[in-house]
Amino acid sequence: MPRGLKRFHETRRLHFITFSCFHRRPKLGTAARRRVFEFSLERVRRQYALVVIGYVVMPEHVHLLIGEPENHLLSRAIQSLKQGVARRLALRSAEPFWQARYYDFNLWSDRKRIEKLRYMHRNPVKRGLVEKPEDWGWSSFNHYATGVEGVVEIETQWTARKREQMGIVPALKIKSTTPP
Repeated sequence: MPRGLKRFHETRRLHFITFSCFHRRPKLGTAARRRVFEFSLERVRRQYALVVIGYVVMPEHVHLLIGEPENHLLSRAIQSLKQGVARRLALRSAEPFWQARYYDFNLWSDRKRIEKLRYMHRNPVKRGLVEKPEDWGWSSFNHYATGVEGVVEIETQWTARKREQMGIVPALKIKSTTPP
């Protein structure tokens, strides 16, 4: 584990996760490959009951803002995600698809949650891939901006309202530092 990195798990807090393609190569450099990642993320979200607050898929790395699985380790869910993508996109490749490990930053406040969401959603603009965040189709930005549903279910007021109307009560609760 990198020096100084402390991971706090089973806290019911959000995690800002970053992981990169092997040697930061643009292995997610096409729309089709980024779409494979999104479908894999949705599979893992369902399988591990992850709460996905936000994400962005860049050509050579990924950022996720997620809650911890209810009955599994977060590391197991990330492992499943990375393995699933690698199997679909690089099954017979001589080199690994992903760098080993991932960066995990625990979020302890709503201010940090907003900061990380903004950072993720602005990443494609900062990198010069698009002019506006809404032009990058492989992130949760458009869900936040319009409520439109994408491949990955994002936990926002729109999805909560939709579940409420369907009579579905979520089992997983995320702690907030903001008083009710």
